[in-house]
Amino acid sequence: MGYRVKEVREQKGMTQEALSAASGVGRVTISLIESGATKNASGSTLLKLATALGTTVDSLFFDESVQMIEH
Repeated sequence: MGYRVKEVREQKGMTQEALSAASGVGRVTISLIESGATKNASGSTLLKLATALGTTVDSLFFDESVQMIEH
């Protein structure tokens, strides 16, 4: 699940620190999600990450391929 966060974050040229600042989610939490060390992220955390990455929770965490939302 978390590898998609890293994949999209890197596609957008963002560091974990930048994603943390944009989403309000702590960098350590982002690192734990990306590494798969935690599987208990709250819905609120997932929504914040997806929003900051310009995608949806469903496409980021549950679809086979990540779909980016055009702004």
